[in-house]
Amino acid sequence: MMQIISLLGVAIVVFASTNVDDILLLSAFFSDPRYAPRQVVVGQFLGIAVLVVASFVCARLAIVIPPGWIGLLGLAPLVLGVRALWKLRSSAPTDESGEAPPAMSGSRALEVASATVANGGDNLGVYIPLFSRDPPFVPAYAATFAVMTAVWCAAGYYLVNNPIVGKTISRYGRVALPFVLMGLGLWLLSDALVLVMPS
Repeated sequence: MMQIISLLGVAIVVFASTNVDDILLLSAFFSDPRYAPRQVVVGQFLGIAVLVVASFVCARLAIVIPPGWIGLLGLAPLVLGVRALWKLRSSAPTDESGEAPPAMSGSRALEVASATVANGGDNLGVYIPLFSRDPPFVPAYAATFAVMTAVWCAAGYYLVNNPIVGKTISRYGRVALPFVLMGLGLWLLSDALVLVMPS
């Protein structure tokens, strides 16, 4: 029993410590009217699932990702941010409610998933050695991560709908999202500088 409690505690701490910045990202997505809450939730679950599966595969194959290569994942949110900013500047046609018509549900969910995966370098860095050390407990870790993903989505949604800060986030969310994505992309790409700098 104590082993199970200890395992759950480790899983919760690991998830929380590697996904703190995802709260900001989720809030930005939830506040953008172009993304339905369902699309954000599906995308977040899909992104976390990809990170867990990739970590498990790397752990089983004893693959070590060289420093710098994970930073290249920053290209995904950078491209998404530039594209979102371009659409914002070009004032896409709006519907009767004054909001941009939503894209297909799948494409929006994939955009959220790609941003989650790109922001998951620290997840991979922690999950791979964790899964390598405790292979039998990977399903328990994955299940805990799924529950924590739901908690994270609820927290991001609550922030946007909070009567105190929600109005501000909602008002500026659509405008802020491209800059959040571009900032995230550039921050992640900075880790890839070791690939081009002389050692």
